[in-house]
Amino acid sequence: MAFRGPKAWLWRWRRNALKRRADTVEAWVVLGTWVVAVLAGVLAGWTATRGVEHGLARERLDWRPTVALVTEQAPGARPPADSRDDAGGAASAGDGSARGADTALRVWAKVRWTDRDGVPHTGQARVRSGSRPGTAVTVWTDPAGRLVSRPATAAQARTHAVVIGGLVGVGAAAAPFVTGRVLRGRLERRRMEQWDAEWARFGPLWGRKTW
Repeated sequence: MAFRGPKAWLWRWRRNALKRRADTVEAWVVLGTWVVAVLAGVLAGWTATRGVEHGLARERLDWRPTVALVTEQAPGARPPADSRDDAGGAASAGDGSARGADTALRVWAKVRWTDRDGVPHTGQARVRSGSRPGTAVTVWTDPAGRLVSRPATAAQARTHAVVIGGLVGVGAAAAPFVTGRVLRGRLERRRMEQWDAEWARFGPLWGRKTW
């Protein structure tokens, strides 16, 4: 088995008669690549995380539950008579807030609601199957009165922001990392070409007899 000597760490930064200018350039390329990749990844990830958290926090402040009325008979069988939501009386709309098996009992139906300025709106929302016209359901609306989904909780927003920030950070760090790998590949090819040229020049001399 071939014996391998101890690995020389940071050899490109040490004084060495065999070290070439390309080795020094490669050392700076490696250092610069890692520094830029780490800084770009951390900065981009932190910015994205803060942006997502801020956006979801604004949604929790601006989006409000609104009572809407079903305007037409909803498809499917009627729900049990004692089916009520946590608001006490109004069936919760299918905006992602339903839990458990109750989600299987929800269908799309046309509803009508009034925004904060008293302007009436109509749209499609998920309601309990078989809901009759006039049934009250809870929907979520934005400041313009448009239907939206239930806003994410603080814990859900934090998790979502961390995931998005991590992905953005990795993507931002990948650009300088790939650029550094391309530069190192070119330096390696140039070094091999120099080795080939010098071998072609001095290699034949080694085969001659000196006595």
